[in-house]
Parts: sequence; structure tokens; C-alpha cells
Amino acid sequence: MATAAPDGALTGWSTGAQRLLGYSDSEAVGRPAADLLASPLPTSARERLAGQEGWVGPVVLRHRDGHPAECRLCARPLPAGDGQAGWLLEAAPLGQDNDRENDPLLHWSFDQSPLSLAIYDTEGRFVYVNEAMVQQLGAPEGELRGRRITEHMPDPLFGVPQRSVERVAATGRPEHLENYLRVPGEAFPHAWIVHFTPLKDPAGLVHGVQMTALDFSEQHAARERLALLDEAGRRIGSTLDVARTAQELADVAVPACADFVSVDLLDAVLHGDEPAPIPTDRPLVLRRVAACSDVPGVVAVGDPARYPEFSPHTLCLATGRGTAHRITDPEIVRWLAEDPDRAAWIRRHRAHSLLAVPLRARGTNLGVVLFTRLDPSAPPYGRDDLPIAEELAARAAVCIDNARRYTREHTTALTLQHSLLPQGTPEQAAVDIAGRYLPADSKAGIGGDWYDVIPLSGARVALVVGDVVGHGIHASAAMGRLRTAVRTLADVDLAPDELLAHLDDLVIQLGTGKECADAPPGELGATCLYAVYDPISRRCSLASAGHPWPALVTPDGTVDFIELPTGPPLGLGGLPFETVETELPEGSIVALFTDGLIEARHRDVDTGLHALRAALAGPVPSPDTACDLETLCDAVLKTMLDERPADDVALLIARTRALDAGHVACWDLPADPAVVAEARTRTTAQLHAWKLDELAFVTELAVSELVTNAIRYAAPPIQLRLIKDRTLICEVSDASSTAPHARRARIFDEGGRGLMMVAQLTERWGTRHTGTGKTIWAEQPLPRLRAQAPT
Repeated sequence: MATAAPDGALTGWSTGAQRLLGYSDSEAVGRPAADLLASPLPTSARERLAGQEGWVGPVVLRHRDGHPAECRLCARPLPAGDGQAGWLLEAAPLGQDNDRENDPLLHWSFDQSPLSLAIYDTEGRFVYVNEAMVQQLGAPEGELRGRRITEHMPDPLFGVPQRSVERVAATGRPEHLENYLRVPGEAFPHAWIVHFTPLKDPAGLVHGVQMTALDFSEQHAARERLALLDEAGRRIGSTLDVARTAQELADVAVPACADFVSVDLLDAVLHGDEPAPIPTDRPLVLRRVAACSDVPGVVAVGDPARYPEFSPHTLCLATGRGTAHRITDPEIVRWLAEDPDRAAWIRRHRAHSLLAVPLRARGTNLGVVLFTRLDPSAPPYGRDDLPIAEELAARAAVCIDNARRYTREHTTALTLQHSLLPQGTPEQAAVDIAGRYLPADSKAGIGGDWYDVIPLSGARVALVVGDVVGHGIHASAAMGRLRTAVRTLADVDLAPDELLAHLDDLVIQLGTGKECADAPPGELGATCLYAVYDPISRRCSLASAGHPWPALVTPDGTVDFIELPTGPPLGLGGLPFETVETELPEGSIVALFTDGLIEARHRDVDTGLHALRAALAGPVPSPDTACDLETLCDAVLKTMLDERPADDVALLIARTRALDAGHVACWDLPADPAVVAEARTRTTAQLHAWKLDELAFVTELAVSELVTNAIRYAAPPIQLRLIKDRTLICEVSDASSTAPHARRARIFDEGGRGLMMVAQLTERWGTRHTGTGKTIWAEQPLPRLRAQAPT
């Protein structure tokens, strides 16, 4: 080791330097360092030293006795102030480890290593490369030596390892990187792990850089497969929609597995049905439900396609195994010959290979996934590519089959739900009606919301809206039972509070009965709003079992809610229900709804009611047509709901009508048998005024029987009322709560035939109880309606 001044004169001389060159300290210090050189420095060394940069390389020094000494010299600048630098000079004789340098095993291990090895100098140029590296780079060692890798391969991707070599030479710290690229000696890209190691002398000086490259394409592919399957598990099956699940499969597979992916399913799968066996003697029809690619001209999604029996689609479905093909394979050429459009697309985008993989789950054929590779730099598909494609398809097939089964169950439940709802508007003249039911679009399935319109005696009508707790088949079945029960109880003409009390008992029985043993325990419950409107008195009676209040829009456009004493939901028991009566102006609009309408879009109840008030506050629909009510229904749903409501919604909108005095005739009768004749006379006169003379005979018989029974068996006051509505209604009211019963009279009985005759001659008859007694009624169709009735 020695030191030199900026002018090159030696200023320090170590004992090691004296042993190397033989000069004593007094003989060396003060002499120019250049005097010790037996041959000039290389040009690169002089340039770096002139720029006050360090240099390492071989030199030939002169020993004191005159013989040359080959050494490796390391010159490092030492700042000396004023922008000048002295030098620290370290020299070591070459050949100190002569045995190791001359050991052929070391050379053979470098040349014959299965790893690709290269040694660079400190300026990033090739010095040595082994045989594996020669094959990878596609050039002999003599052509590579002295050149940078970017000079041999100008692809920008190779700038990354070149910069790593230069950094390692400058810093002395090793680096490694992973890269995916194609080297000149390979036909397709490979995955590489590359290590850059500094080569240092015993003093720690960097004299070069070794690069070691390992082809880990198989491990890389396995890692990519695991990552792909993990991503597939997270992304595929996010919904229970068949088409969306198929699209998720296509999106995951591009570009990881293919440049273009299409998913074709059997039509039965889209409808939730069980697919039929795959035909092998005729073309197979599949429907394209999903596709993903960056290239244009993809076959439109939703279009059906016919695949001949020798096509990859048919064969892989028939055998249950995936197949790999090149476009030039005879079976593919034959298939494309029968499909010119597909053949033109393949020629245009230069597809070179494909995989056809069946979608099968639980032994059921669902469809086919077609993976197509277009990139000319990617290798064609082979048998080794099938396992990952089949695994991906198998995972997606389970999700698609789950979606198919859900579609079937959802369709079944929805069909049941709609079959239990009113099928059209019943004939009645009390109100104009518009109703909507929207099922929930969620994984929970449809719920138990319903509405109903029930014609009652005396031209009245009952309006019902209810909501069963829960979703799915059980909720729909419970809804059907409750709707049937409401209709049965309504036919008995119970008051709203009494009807809800009976309905409450029924729900309690259903919740504890054996017939519901398979339903979730303790979850059978419902809310219900029951209203009865009388167009003659224009009074509406309402009672609520835990249900939201109905909205009322008066003819002047004012919107409010009819306040009710809300009772407990059905199924709790123990608390009574209460009826409220209110008089409604003719042309008023009453909106009954379930909570799904006001709680949509994550609203609280108060916010939802305010939004509904605003939605109903538009122009009042014209009373001349029911179409405006339909428009109002649609407008309310559009304003209040998202495209996919999270809960079922039932909405029933009714516009009230009124029967004026010209349609009603009413007489108070004394409890005197002689008044029966007078009642018949008044009835005949009224029918003549209404131009219903042909109904006079039957009506006189009904009036005579009903009035006679009231005088003989009941208590005053007695009232006779005729109503001309869509039917002719005859009513007799009295103060007795005892209801008559029709019976078959024996031969010698003097009575018992009257009600039997009324039942046979009229269309319907019945009894309803009131707060002061009862009313017996009978209906006959009007002549015009009777004439139009089908025979």
C-alpha cells in the first residue's frame, strides 16, 4: 500500500510495498509513482485517473532489481483540498492463489453449470459467459465479450438487468429481480429469477459482477394458477344471477388464461330448469351469455348458436372432458368450414389455438367455456394448459349451478306469490283500483307482501294490504293462507277490528301448529291493514295490525295520512284492535302500502313517509278514467324505489266513488204484517222507475219473505233498502242479532221455505251483523249484465 500527492509523487510507503517491489521507504517516498510502471496504464485507466475517479485493473510494475511484477492495482482518490485529490494505491501480485486459478474444476463448473452465468466488468460489459448463457442469448461468447447486454439486445426490457449490473458494480451490494421476457434463444417468453453478485478482492474492491439467471417458468405458472384460482374464488359467484356469474368467469380468465373467452350455456340453465341429455347425433344449441376480450367483433351476447356434433363444444359436453386444439387441426378446420362468420373472425384476429372446457356441476351439464389464444408471442395451448382451465371452469360451474337452482326456486316462489295475488280487478263500483306487487331482488328471495280487493254486500268493498315476516316459499305459503282467511272472514262481514282479531288467532295457531313444523320456529308473523268503504255513506272503516297508516289524497290535492290506533302485529296476541271510521269525499284517493315502499333506499320511516307524501302530491288523477291511477302507481314506485328493491313492495291505490240518492231507495217499516203488501208495492214502483220491471217478480218474493221474517222473528226498527249498483241489492235490517238459516222444509211444515226460495231465485244472499242488529241481503244481476253473461 502507498499514498501519492495530487502531482503523482509518492508520499507514503508501507512495508508490504517494500516486500512487493524491494524499495525501501527512503528510496520510494518523493519519487513519481509513474516511475514504478514497467508498461503504460490502459487508456481507460488514464481517463478515470485524470478525472479523479477510482480504477481497478491489472498493471505491470518494475521491481528494484529490474524484473517485472504483474499486479492488480486499485487506485482510490483522496481529497486534498482546492479541488485536488491525492491517491491511495493498493497492489496485489497476480497468481497468489495459483492453485485455485489453475484448477480445471473451477472452469468446468462455470462452463457446465445448468444455470445461465455471465461475468461483467465494472463498466457492465461481458467478460465471460457459460454455455447455458450462450444458448439463452443466441450468440457465441466471442461475439458477446466486450459488449453490454443492451447492445446485443436493444429491447427496452433488457435495460432492467443492465442497470442492475451497473448499480452492483458501483455500490458493491447484490441485487436480484424477477422478469418475464423472451430471450433470443427461446421461442416464447419465460419467467426468470436473476441474481447480480459483486465480485470483490480480499480487500473488498469490486472487480466485476456475476449474473446468475434461473428459468422458473414452471414455478411461476404454478404461482399464477394459485393466484388465478384465488381471484376466481373472490370474484366468481358474487350474485345468484346466471348471466352475471358467467360474465365474472370470462372477466377473470382474460388475460390470465386467454385473449378471448366465451361462455355458452344451455337455454334450460337460464330458466332454472334441469338440462336434457346432450345429443350426439344432431347439432347442439347453446346461447352465448358472456364474453370477454379486448378485440372487436365479438359475437353478440344473448345470441343462440348451433354447434355440429363434431364441434369442440358438443364433444367436450358429451364426454365431460376438456380438449385442446390448434386452429390447423382437422376437426377445427371442419367445424369452421360450417361456420363462415366464426372462421372469418379467427382469420381476422389470427387465433392460433383454443381450449373447450365443459361446465359441469353435480353431474349436470350446464354449458361450455371456450378459451382462445390470439397473441402470436404466446405458445399454443397444449394438454398442460387444460388442468387450470378445467379447475377454473369447475369452480365457476358450481356457482352457475347455484344460480340456476336459485333461479328455479325464485321462479317457483314468484309464481306461487303471483298466483296468490288478485288476478285482475274484481267487479265492484265502490272504488277505482290500481295495484302493484314488486318482489325483492335479493338473495333472501321474495317475501310475503300482498294486497287484495274484496267486494262486500251492500255495494261496499274491502281493501287489504299485508306483509308476512320473512322471505321465500314459507312466506309465500303463509301469505296465501292469510289472504284466504281474510277473504273468508270478509265474506262473513266482520268489522275490521273483529276480522283482525280472528286473523291474529289464526296466525298464532299457524305458528304453533304441526302444519308449519318445517318453517323457522317463532318467525311466523305479519302486519295487516283492513279497510271497508261504503259508497252510499262514503264512510271508510279501518283497522291496523302493526301496519303503516294509509295515505289520503283529497280532491283538492291535499295529502295526509289517516291516523289509526295501530295494534300489534298478527301473531303476538293479547292486545285488542280498534276500528276508526272516517268520511271520505267522492274522488278521494287512498294509498295502502307495505313498509318496503317507505323504507327503500335505506330511509327511516319518517323520511320515507315524507317522500311518499311528496310523490302523491302531484296533479290529482281524473275521476273519469282508471288509467290515471295506473300512471300514478308507476310514478310512485319510480320515485320511491331503486331498480332492485331490497324488500318486497305491495301498493294499492283506490279512488272512491259515491252512490247518490238516485241509486238508493230506503223505507222504515213498522212491525205490522199488513206492511208487507205496502213494501211489495213500493218495491215494484221503484223498480219501474229504474226500468227494472223484469226483476219485479223475484224482487217482490224476496222482499215479502225478508220483511215477513223481520216482522215475525226480529225486533224493530225494521228498514227496507234497495240499491241499484252493478247488481240489484235488496236489504232488510232489524234490531235482532239472531241470523236466519235456510233449511229444507218437510211436506207438512207450514214454514221454512222462504229463505230457500230466496237462495234459489237470487244470485247471492247473506247476513251481516251491525252494531244495532243485522241486515239480510240478496243480490240479482241486472238484465243487461245477465244478457252479456256467457252461457
